[in-house]
Amino acid sequence: MKRVNVISMGCSKNLVDSERLLHRLSEGRVEAVHDAGGEWSGDAVVINTCGFIGDAKEESIDMILRACEAKSAGQIGAVYVMGCLSERYSELLPGEIPEVDGWFGKFDFEDLVRELCPDVDASQRPWARDLTTPEWSAYLKIAEGCNRFCAFCAIPLITGRYKSRPKEEILEEVRELVAKGVSEFNVIAQDLSFYGCDIYGRHAIADLVDEMARIEGVEWIRLHYAYPTDFPYDLLPVMARHPNVCKYLDIALQHSADGVLERMRRHITGAETKALLKRIRAEVPGIHIRTTLMVGFPGESDEDFAELLDFVRSERFERMGAFAYCEEEDTYAAKNYSDDVPEEIKQARLDRLMAVQEEIALEHNSSKIGKRMRVLVESENDGFYVGRSEFDSPEVDPEVLISKDDAQLRPGHFYEVEITDAMPYELIAKVV
Repeated sequence: MKRVNVISMGCSKNLVDSERLLHRLSEGRVEAVHDAGGEWSGDAVVINTCGFIGDAKEESIDMILRACEAKSAGQIGAVYVMGCLSERYSELLPGEIPEVDGWFGKFDFEDLVRELCPDVDASQRPWARDLTTPEWSAYLKIAEGCNRFCAFCAIPLITGRYKSRPKEEILEEVRELVAKGVSEFNVIAQDLSFYGCDIYGRHAIADLVDEMARIEGVEWIRLHYAYPTDFPYDLLPVMARHPNVCKYLDIALQHSADGVLERMRRHITGAETKALLKRIRAEVPGIHIRTTLMVGFPGESDEDFAELLDFVRSERFERMGAFAYCEEEDTYAAKNYSDDVPEEIKQARLDRLMAVQEEIALEHNSSKIGKRMRVLVESENDGFYVGRSEFDSPEVDPEVLISKDDAQLRPGHFYEVEITDAMPYELIAKVV
């Protein structure tokens, strides 16, 4: 193999795996490129698939079939598949798509490396990777797997039990990335709350974040995918104490009605959820909370949905996404519940929920007009510089559009700006 194109699909956790593969291939003296413009060329294509929900699985299958067509046309030499989809359907897929040259799951990573680079040496630094994100920003995956087994979720079926990375290894990776110019770290795991429990016998996310924040050169630490049950409250004073720990927390709550939460197997009540949010906001003043909610879960009544709407209106989340329930085979919900909410009702509820949130988002953003904030500039577009504040995660949260005027701003650098106007999902600013 001389040239391999790695196509990464799905979430940022998958992207980290693709970045590790790119690095290992380069160690094997292979020219490895990441999703090279959608052009089919090279000795091989590796597709790192997603297997989370129906739409993601369809996209992965479509990409595999397109790659196989390119192979048949002589545009590429071979097609390899890795990741969550091939992990979940390892027995089914090879028979369905025999044109694929090799199937690899999520955890037989080194087998794929040896397939592509037979003479490559064993890796001495398994966390090493070639970033595909802007050079100043990186995702930092601190664990694999999940122990929660929510009724609707297939992730534990794919990734298995929770596996924390040792803290020392993570900190070494952070120092290495800082030395390469990374200043923003988006910490990710399927469940940040459980970090450390499997290897240290206790919650350790607070210790990890505290030590990360003390590393010179770390400008922003942003936390993604906390779980509300058994929340590690010792994390909150760490967030409040360190200015480089973003006042931002991504915590998926899914619902607020007790009956729905119980059927979802979330092990928390609506009242406990509200108490959690109240404590988070009290201990970390100014925090922006991002959450994800689900509509149309089996058995969700009109009353349950009305309660969810009231919950969103009262909690006023700064950032919120939502999706309609989609039954996933082999999950607890698929085996035990009937998918009894019609699709048109699911969509109507989703539209109504997001309309309520759009009003809240506009009110939050409008309250920022006239205020100053620190912004990381990332690009230049249509007469504006495009940046993000500490409250904005890459790709999913609002952007700050900074008027050029006479300012000459450099991507990857931080600037103080004043907010001059607001839309639901964008802020307009000028450099102070």
